[in-house]
Amino acid sequence: MPRLTDDQLDELRRIDSPTIANAIELFLVRPRVEGYAGWELRCAFPELGSLVGYAVTCTSDTTTESRGGDRGLLRLWEAVEAAPKPAVIVMKDIGPERSRSAHMGEVMATTARSLGAVGCVSDGGLRDVVEVRALGFHYFCPGFVVSHGNPVICDVNVPVALDGMAVAPGDLLHGDVNGILVIPSEIADRVAARAEEVRAAEREVLDFVRSPGLTVEKLRKFQERFRH
Repeated sequence: MPRLTDDQLDELRRIDSPTIANAIELFLVRPRVEGYAGWELRCAFPELGSLVGYAVTCTSDTTTESRGGDRGLLRLWEAVEAAPKPAVIVMKDIGPERSRSAHMGEVMATTARSLGAVGCVSDGGLRDVVEVRALGFHYFCPGFVVSHGNPVICDVNVPVALDGMAVAPGDLLHGDVNGILVIPSEIADRVAARAEEVRAAEREVLDFVRSPGLTVEKLRKFQERFRH
């Protein structure tokens, strides 16, 4: 799978995720209702800006008392170390009580950051919010849980789905305060340029609807030559 240069990744970071989503639509490479997560995957630290990185996926269970597996975490760290950078850890909860799960905290986030990860995306809980924010490490999750329970990393580098978003190992993720999505690899190097086209088109629309004397008839005529 082709990887972007540092300059290309920086260019994507400067663009908001909704504009990235609109740009992807222009390539017609996937249905409009696929490739992004629902509202459960909330950006915990919007002040950090856009998250951009390559997915390292795993399944995890923290709410089964009897589950064991002491090698799982090391396998995850091996995968992060070997992954293209920047990496994003994507953790799929498979435990019986997802709302009480907590898959990462300060120690894991610090370790992940040292191995080249820039964030964690999970459909379960995360914790140590103040400390992880101070690291500049992104969190996307439904919420926070105080206890780590009985944490076990199960499978590593497997396809997962989080709140409607399918993620495969190595997928390029883009997320901000609006949500998170996957950028298809075959167009990743062209998305930023198309995003600028989206912005230019939206500026034209905004200038029109902000102009004095807007009417529905004027809007109808304008839309005859503009299609989002």
